[in-house]
Amino acid sequence: YQPPATQALMLADAAGFGVRAGVETVGEDVIGLRVLVLYGMKGVAAYYHHATVLGFRHPDIDAEIARILSDLAGDPADIPGLLALALDAGTLNLKVMELLDAANTGTYGTPEPTVVRMTPRAGKAILVSGHDLGDLARILDLTAGAGILVYTHGELLPANAYPALKAHPHLAGNFGSAWQDQHADFAAFPGPVVLTSNCLIEPQRSYKGRIFTAGPVGWPGVRHIENGDFSPVVQAAQALPGFTQDAPEKTTTIGFARDSVMGVAGAVIDAVKSGAIRRFFLIGGCDGAAPGRNYYTEVAEAAPADTVMLTLGCGKFRINGTDHGDIGGIPRLLDLGQCNDAYSAIKIASALADAFQCGVNDLPLSMMVSWFEQKATAVLLSLLALGIKGIHLGPTLPAFLTPTLLAVLQEKFDLRANGDAAADVARALGQAA
Repeated sequence: YQPPATQALMLADAAGFGVRAGVETVGEDVIGLRVLVLYGMKGVAAYYHHATVLGFRHPDIDAEIARILSDLAGDPADIPGLLALALDAGTLNLKVMELLDAANTGTYGTPEPTVVRMTPRAGKAILVSGHDLGDLARILDLTAGAGILVYTHGELLPANAYPALKAHPHLAGNFGSAWQDQHADFAAFPGPVVLTSNCLIEPQRSYKGRIFTAGPVGWPGVRHIENGDFSPVVQAAQALPGFTQDAPEKTTTIGFARDSVMGVAGAVIDAVKSGAIRRFFLIGGCDGAAPGRNYYTEVAEAAPADTVMLTLGCGKFRINGTDHGDIGGIPRLLDLGQCNDAYSAIKIASALADAFQCGVNDLPLSMMVSWFEQKATAVLLSLLALGIKGIHLGPTLPAFLTPTLLAVLQEKFDLRANGDAAADVARALGQAA
């Protein structure tokens, strides 16, 4: 495809290539399913990118990506065929998340429970945001012994639990919260900020001169790091003031990947059998600034003391600012990691199902999943491809799920829209009783 020479011609051409192309002929339901597949494949591509930059790639995954995109490019118009294609994308995403898990743990070790400082210490500083562990590792290597503290932000908080990364004594913890708060977080940070992947909001003037981008993310007028050379970031850190004093210490505990959770599986199983743990709530996914996302905070507040909460993705920042206590020495809040660590959650659920000799849908487990963008769509399709039912999705449903499509998904997978948080928790507990 060769783009037209002018913007006006591009806009005219777009009508034939946009996601709604042909809606007059095929109708809204077909367009909605095509978009579901397309957004899911964008999420697959994002996860696969994170694996490939660490040197992990597989020809079968390449071939399946090409096959699904080829099928989609054929403008399929039947709802059953498109739904099957969406589930194929979900199955493919499982393989990609498995590969990314192998890339992350094979390179940096298996995450382990770790107490992370969430407030800054005095000293020169660099803030690294996004998702890319490899870029963070390069920055840590480059700043070793330089008197510069390195902080994570957003979805990189889980990086503090990887042994090879946290072995760097100048990995000082996490600063700020989720991506949607970056205007405030980046403006308050007295050093350079590096965006290693997506989730960049238009930089404000107050910090635009201190921001750097790397990999697939960029912005006009913002300096971009080429070939992994972060020396300009180090120079900026040395020139900027950094933090002048320590802030009062606040911490959070992360790193409950599947190995850590399954290491105490016996205690967890015994606690479920004895009634000490009544139910698990998976609370997580992609966060955002839109109204209604306090639903996930309210779910955590409504979950009684005999329940355990699993969290992953940037949705964790909705619930990890509170001490939720423990049950028999097991923390009630178990942070599994980044959004791609949904793979860990799936493995944990499968292992528990095996231990209880039941299906995943029969476990005392409720999934309260927040969606915002393509990766969340890919994870949702993976859960549906596994046949997992009763997922709560919100805070609002994707616009491309037409009433007809929603009815199909509700009938086939018992997909549920978020309601009142306390009522949803009570209903889940009633079903488990």
